[in-house]
Amino acid sequence: MPASSKTTSNATRRYRERMRALGFRQVNLWLPDTRSPAFVKECRRQSRLASQRHDDVDALLDEALSDVEGWTR
Repeated sequence: MPASSKTTSNATRRYRERMRALGFRQVNLWLPDTRSPAFVKECRRQSRLASQRHDDVDALLDEALSDVEGWTR
């Protein structure tokens, strides 16, 4: 192992030890690649669906919001 690699891994180990001592824990996350053409396409598809008018949902919300008796003091 080259010397710089040992130095880097030691620095990384020490950093992780310091963070653990401060009460942190390391978490690795896998997230969607927002630069992917497939991701962009799916976002557009879902945005179009969300922007369409849904009269049945509007009616349900209107009905639910019309009965607010007793919600406040």
